[in-house]
Amino acid sequence: MRLLLVEDDNHVAAALSAVLGRHGFQITHARSGEEALQALVPEGDGFGVVLLDLGLPDQDGYEVCGKIRKRTSTPVIMVTARADVRSRIHGLNLGADDYVVKPYDTGELLARIHAVSRRTVQEDPVTGGESALLLGPVRIELPTRQVSVDGAVIQLTRKEFDLLALLAQRPGVVFRREQIISEVWRTSWEGTGRTLEVHVASLRAKLRQPALIETVRGVGYRLVAPAA
Repeated sequence: MRLLLVEDDNHVAAALSAVLGRHGFQITHARSGEEALQALVPEGDGFGVVLLDLGLPDQDGYEVCGKIRKRTSTPVIMVTARADVRSRIHGLNLGADDYVVKPYDTGELLARIHAVSRRTVQEDPVTGGESALLLGPVRIELPTRQVSVDGAVIQLTRKEFDLLALLAQRPGVVFRREQIISEVWRTSWEGTGRTLEVHVASLRAKLRQPALIETVRGVGYRLVAPAA
């Protein structure tokens, strides 16, 4: 897999490139936001993952993420020391696929890279046989992967859409956390649980329907269909 590493610290980049190289990754190193954007101009989706450090010398990392998302659908993993949920949600809203907090374990990073880079070549399991799902003011167009609330289109990341569509298949039914992680992230790695929580929080905020996704403590989540 080809990976674009956006990191301004040459020592950190060299050490990380060596580790990733031993695991079969081909690394392109960009030292600034502008270098990263230039690397994506001719290559586009030739990269399997963009590993984006937020502490860049020329541009805010969040701004770079937004620009990357406008140019390509390549998965983006943000790397930062900011551990608060608000920062995570902000990154996901800008189109990041995952968020790794420093200091991180190399095994964790590798697991997250593999998780976000998986592409489903078969029919999406969350689409079923329907073309659209209606949940009160929320409309989910499965073929086009478009979601709208009261007719206004809401921009969701791939994982946010997959999560919402999965829960919307069976309103009222509780989906266990392990099942959601398996079907949406296609991994059984336990550390993905925190990412799931952040995605749920982001969906509630974007849809402006905080009661739509209910947390079933100790079990998982279910979608509560609005009253007719």
